[in-house]
Amino acid sequence: MADGELIVKGGYVVDPTRKIDGEVADIAMKDGKIVDKVSSSAKVIDAKGKVVMAGGVDVHSHVAGPKVNAGRLMRPEDKLLSGTCRSGMAQKNGYRMESGFSIPSVFRTGYEYGRMGYSFVMEAAMPPLLAPHTHEEIHDTPIIDEAALPVFGNNWFVMEYLQKGEVENTAAYIAWLLKVTKGYGIKVVNPGGTAAWAWGLNCLNLNDNVPYFEITPAEIIRGLIEANEYLGLPHSMHLHQNDLGNPGNYKGTIDALKIAEGIKAKNKFGREQVMHSTHLQFHAYGGTTWADFNSKAKEVMDYVNKQKNITIDLGCVTLDETTTMTADGPFEHHLHGLNHLKWTNVDVELETAAGIVPFVYDPQSKVCDIQWAVGLELALFAKDMNRTFITTDHPNAGPFTRYPRVIKWLMSKKAREATLGSFKHKDKVIEATNIHGIDRELSLFEIAQMTRSGPAQCLGLKNVYGGLAPGMSAEVAVYDLNYKNMPSDPEKIEAAFQRAACFIKSGEIVVKDGEVVSNGHKKTVWVNVKMPENPQVTRDVTQAFTKGTYTMNLINYPVREYLAPHPYVIDVDVEA
Repeated sequence: MADGELIVKGGYVVDPTRKIDGEVADIAMKDGKIVDKVSSSAKVIDAKGKVVMAGGVDVHSHVAGPKVNAGRLMRPEDKLLSGTCRSGMAQKNGYRMESGFSIPSVFRTGYEYGRMGYSFVMEAAMPPLLAPHTHEEIHDTPIIDEAALPVFGNNWFVMEYLQKGEVENTAAYIAWLLKVTKGYGIKVVNPGGTAAWAWGLNCLNLNDNVPYFEITPAEIIRGLIEANEYLGLPHSMHLHQNDLGNPGNYKGTIDALKIAEGIKAKNKFGREQVMHSTHLQFHAYGGTTWADFNSKAKEVMDYVNKQKNITIDLGCVTLDETTTMTADGPFEHHLHGLNHLKWTNVDVELETAAGIVPFVYDPQSKVCDIQWAVGLELALFAKDMNRTFITTDHPNAGPFTRYPRVIKWLMSKKAREATLGSFKHKDKVIEATNIHGIDRELSLFEIAQMTRSGPAQCLGLKNVYGGLAPGMSAEVAVYDLNYKNMPSDPEKIEAAFQRAACFIKSGEIVVKDGEVVSNGHKKTVWVNVKMPENPQVTRDVTQAFTKGTYTMNLINYPVREYLAPHPYVIDVDVEA
């Protein structure tokens, strides 16, 4: 429950939603909301000399669901990395034991997001058939609010409808699936490629034909953008592009982004974009082989900067041992062929697949170091930080707990140069990238845009998260940084964002002096689309279950209400 009346006094407020950049001000809260003022009896939190921001918003992460749990099972060694078992958090004190580094337990996931001052995270790839599992883990994760994006880019219903040009039927099916899975929006992973994987193939090119369905990735992408805008969903179509992680893929990346040209957003949530291109670092590579592998971050961002209807997130490599996991099944098999480490693959009937492979981003590897540079370059070349968001594609390029380190690198050339100088192949990395020649250092205001206001607006949640205006949810993070002394010592930047001095979640103090003091009151967020019944889609779905195309009964498919007992439901009305 909210702590009644609270006031954060005297901090340097950084709030892009109100164009406030370092102004000394007070933030008042009552009954879980930010308000203009409170009574003299309000509890005071002294933020003098510290930075005050809204709670963070993570637009793309893999934190709940079957592939995450499979990763935990196949990697017991992950619990031993970096001393991440915190024996002090005992169940008897009202908190739970924490474990895991790249794939932390649900308890550590919530606690670590809380310690960093984050309010919301989007689980970025939920297999619809296994949505109950995903919601079970979301339910068990403390503190942070969560939503989940069901995957649609390799769904049999979607491909059959779009192959016939039936955008309205596609939209009706999406509306039904969002409702029964308690999902938030449309996620597309390697469109067509994961379906082709069932035949041992892939779709690396936008014009490759998906076996059996006779549709191309380009047609899937455009059709799902059109379906998204037909429904007017809060979030744009969320795209993991084809040909992830291969040298020379930047040309295909730009071609995929061009599909959004000329399409305007149609929604009531203030979203202006129709495509979100995720973990763009993995899609901004030049060269023809790993021998001449190089950065094309500038070329990709030159295009993105000109297109106002596209948002991106970075997918920054953090130079850690981690665990890759994605619904891009063929990519994971390819990665297994490169590093020969453990590999697992799961096919989800009619809908998607997923693969998992451990990976070490070795700081002494030229390729890994170039990847590190690419992720940072994307941000440093960006012109609109409200359309450019900090992620690591957790855990694929590194754990989300490294966000403070990414922030340090973006804010400090000194920190970047120190990391670059430690590389065995420093000269080759400088030759293959632009990172050494970039002097730009991002400001706290720009960091707040990338981690607060920008992703909240992108998700259609700008009236709830990402800002400190009266009426918004009381999500307030206080960091031990002095705005007047910026840029600060790089290590102090990382330390401050790693452990908030105070974090207030939904009007309740959940973190104090970097440590969790409450499990908070978390919410599950989903979209409820209201539209007239589509008889054909209803018939098609019913037949798929009754005739045995699915191996389960339709009655067992939906997510039950008890799995999300504290919902924040966004209604979307679609006219007949």
